[in-house]
Amino acid sequence: MSTSEIVSTMAHLGQLVRHVRKEQGLTQLDVAGLAGLSNRFIIDLERGKETLHVQKVFDVLSLLGLELTARRKS
Repeated sequence: MSTSEIVSTMAHLGQLVRHVRKEQGLTQLDVAGLAGLSNRFIIDLERGKETLHVQKVFDVLSLLGLELTARRKS
């Protein structure tokens, strides 16, 4: 994974979350417990479910040391 990556779909975001989680040696249950979320939420996030609560997604990203940046397309 590069230090900066353009993510344009929930599926891609889910793959990124899974990659970083595994890189950090965490299980889905670990992340769920640390974030105060259900394991089902983490599974759905990693599968790219498009109807997830955005603040909870931000919470997981922050927990994993990721941040989401919005910018205009060039």
